[in-house]
Amino acid sequence: MRTFLVVNPESAGGATGRRWPEIRAEVLRAIGEGAEHAFTDHPMHAATLTAEALEKGFRRIVAVGGDGTLNEVVNGFFQADGGVPPDACLALVPRGTGGDFRRTFGLNGSVRESCTRLGGEIRPLDVGRVRFTRTDGAPGERYFVNVASFGVSGQVDRAVNSGSKLLGGKASFFLASVRTLLGWRDQHVRIRVDGGAEEALGITTLAVANGQYFGGGMRVAPEANPSDGQLDVTIWSGYHLKDFALKSASVYDGRHVRWAGTRTLRCRTLAASSDEEVLLDVDGEQPGRLPATFEVLPGALRLQI
Repeated sequence: MRTFLVVNPESAGGATGRRWPEIRAEVLRAIGEGAEHAFTDHPMHAATLTAEALEKGFRRIVAVGGDGTLNEVVNGFFQADGGVPPDACLALVPRGTGGDFRRTFGLNGSVRESCTRLGGEIRPLDVGRVRFTRTDGAPGERYFVNVASFGVSGQVDRAVNSGSKLLGGKASFFLASVRTLLGWRDQHVRIRVDGGAEEALGITTLAVANGQYFGGGMRVAPEANPSDGQLDVTIWSGYHLKDFALKSASVYDGRHVRWAGTRTLRCRTLAASSDEEVLLDVDGEQPGRLPATFEVLPGALRLQI
């Protein structure tokens, strides 16, 4: 397969750009052939680069960066003229501070281990699609392969992405979560699952998960399978800073699903609205707010991992 690497040189605190010759050598050693690459230099540039590479006949697109870079690359597959080529595949060399998507597949984040997976099994990968309301009120659309959520998570995203990530993903998200949860009050939303009856509820966070982890290592959906054609939904209600502080270990290992204020379900579609400003989190980015609809596209991509 002709291989194209979409590289975020600013990922891993800028180490990806500094170590690029070493990373590129590891990639070429793994795939045993030449590969072209391009660096990203502005938001959503990775999506544009991916779409252009697919249109030029490249069939293995490798995202070299964090969860945000991966999300942009995934969106680029759907922006290519003619749609997603059926023989194309996605691969990744995770280089971000959060590393949530890779955790579902047991990747530890090392360059060498990730590159050995570039010759690995190709498997179907479900993709989530969320249609939402942008900050300016216009309709928006985004694809995701890991987790989309709303509530406190959207507020945390806003805090993390407006600050420094020099402490690393887990610490950055943890500290932003603590700051955001100070004085937090659950938000009132209305949801409709798989076209059923509308339900009103108060939420701390509602996560629509394809992968298992978000927020720098929180195992929000421990049973999620990115190839089962379903979305795993986790609803946290009535949680405050003291709950997060006293039970944070349960959030990171998945035991939180047994908490009294946690509810889980599976679905193919979920619609959500609110009379309040409820912010979205989509693979670690904060693109807009409710109202929004989420749906799964079973096996929409192929993943080499």
